[in-house]
Amino acid sequence: MKLLFCVKNSSRSQMAEALVKLSRANRVEPYSAGIEPGESVHPNAVKVMQELGYDLSGHECKHVSANKKITFDFVAKMDVADLGDAVKAKWIETWDVPDPAQGEIEHFREVRDLLADRVEALLERYRDGRQAA
Repeated sequence: MKLLFCVKNSSRSQMAEALVKLSRANRVEPYSAGIEPGESVHPNAVKVMQELGYDLSGHECKHVSANKKITFDFVAKMDVADLGDAVKAKWIETWDVPDPAQGEIEHFREVRDLLADRVEALLERYRDGRQAA
């Protein structure tokens, strides 16, 4: 199963990708990319993921076009009105997850924990054989 999380690719999508990797879910390939990628992963996103034992410091922000040849099983879009033909996916879902970029470290922790809940629910749906919500 191929998953893509997209927006600016500097905080939320990077954390979501890392959370899937931390889950060690079998046969799941997480990706993160953005329609308007930032220049680098936000330092507070790196810090809050380090608290869980994941190092985001080597991650780079990518544009969704880097994955143009992939058909994703699932795409979670955050703050993206329309992906147009930028991404091929079997299922696209909008996740209403606040952007922590202007907040303090605690806001990043709250967003990380919200994403962890969303990722776990998503992986559970796939384990149960359900794609859509």
